Amino acid sequence: MLAGALLALVLTAAPADQPPLPALPQSAEIQLKVQRDGSLSVAEAISVPEGMTMDRRVALRVPAPHHRDRVYGVRDVVLEGRGTANVDSGAFTVHLTAGTSIVRYTVDGAVAGDRVTWELAGGWSADLKFLRASFAAPKIPVAVDCLAGDLPCGAAQIDHSGLTRFSQQNLAAGRRMTATVELPAGTVPANEVLVPAKTIAGAFVLTAPVAWAWAAFGAFLLAAATWVFLARRRHFHVKVTPPGGHFHVKVPAEFASPAGVLPGHAGLLRHGRAGPLDLAATVLDLAVRNYLWVSDGPTLARRNPPDEHLTAFERAVYEAVVPDEPVTLAELRQRRLEVPRAELEADVVRRGWFATRRLRRAGIRIGCYGVFLTVLLALTVGYAQLGVILALAGIAAVATAAARPARRRAGADVARRLGGITGIRVKDLDKPQRELVFSRGLPYALALGELAPWVAAFDGLKHPPPVYWHAGDITPDQAGSFATAVAGTFAAAHRARLLELVSGAARENPPGHSRAGTPGRAGSS
Repeated sequence: MLAGALLALVLTAAPADQPPLPALPQSAEIQLKVQRDGSLSVAEAISVPEGMTMDRRVALRVPAPHHRDRVYGVRDVVLEGRGTANVDSGAFTVHLTAGTSIVRYTVDGAVAGDRVTWELAGGWSADLKFLRASFAAPKIPVAVDCLAGDLPCGAAQIDHSGLTRFSQQNLAAGRRMTATVELPAGTVPANEVLVPAKTIAGAFVLTAPVAWAWAAFGAFLLAAATWVFLARRRHFHVKVTPPGGHFHVKVPAEFASPAGVLPGHAGLLRHGRAGPLDLAATVLDLAVRNYLWVSDGPTLARRNPPDEHLTAFERAVYEAVVPDEPVTLAELRQRRLEVPRAELEADVVRRGWFATRRLRRAGIRIGCYGVFLTVLLALTVGYAQLGVILALAGIAAVATAAARPARRRAGADVARRLGGITGIRVKDLDKPQRELVFSRGLPYALALGELAPWVAAFDGLKHPPPVYWHAGDITPDQAGSFATAVAGTFAAAHRARLLELVSGAARENPPGHSRAGTPGRAGSS
């Protein structure tokens, strides 16, 4: 008889997830249970009076702190009764007609840390006369909180059995009732999903893809800094070849410089900059190669027109020094000529000695793309920091191009081979060789700072070589004096140009006055 009673009890008992049916019309009974995987099982029993319908819409994306939105997921929706229940367009909607209906579903994303949060009643279209809910978990909660709108719920407590119970009377239409239960640490895994808010500020929120992009940018900066450091360490200082180096005299009478380097290349290759000495060495080389004629005065005149044997920067010097009529060194001093740096740099780039400006140009383009992408992402899908990172990568590329030595490995090798021109054994040369080698080597000796020993080596010979590019009969010592005079002319013109620039800036911004015309402190920078 006892066994029969137990069997009848089992057959008539409600399922484990079956909520109690509401005793009052227009009321709800809710059961919540958090599973060990962090999902939240919900069963709601709602009583709708005759002649009424009740609708509910629960937004699955809600605002969270720090310009983020919290995203919930609802799945496995089952409705027992009259109406519909579905998930669509980021919301969970329920439509019920007269009678008692049960809605079952599973919520993902309700666990944040050790807190479980869900809306017990969210935005019903009609008042709820009474709402009662229970919450079960693998472990007894340590704290509970419940809000009906901005006010505490009617009741929220943990009973002696470990269940958490909530209740509320007269919940107005549209009002939301949210429960938060804190569980012991590690009870269930957290599954909260946070995404950037759909705002301008939210577009710049740090997310996992953005964090990975920042890490990649940091690696790029480290690689670029290492590359610049090693390049500067390897190429910044040049140890030139000692006497007896790479200048050669070939039979019968040829003079060869290392890798075909020109006198005007020396300053840029060895020191990374070209100056008046390189300009003077180029002018002297043009005279030695019969493009210019030197006469007393001293005066420079065109001797032969420029041809295909002149580089672009040599042609620019030729046309600037003697544009039309013969010119004296005194007149050249007044012209304030400068080295044609653009043509000179283009020439060493063409020869493979210096790097191109491609990295700088690419960095500028990348930076502009980054700014455009930042604006585009901020106004559309978010993740705008990806655009910021791209823009910073472009700036870093430009900075890398500016910081790294422009001279490449091949250029550094040529620079190391420059020098030592005085190592040529003058006494081993015959007379035709001496005449050619002295004049051809004179511009290099001037550019490399070896002019005095070079002139002395030839002037001390019993029969000094003639100078074919100068009117009249002059000695190597006089040719050296002319080379010195040319260098002094361009150096003085360069200093005058700098003084002119400084004085012009001083006139524009005199001491004691700011650029805007407001008083300033004298002597301030």
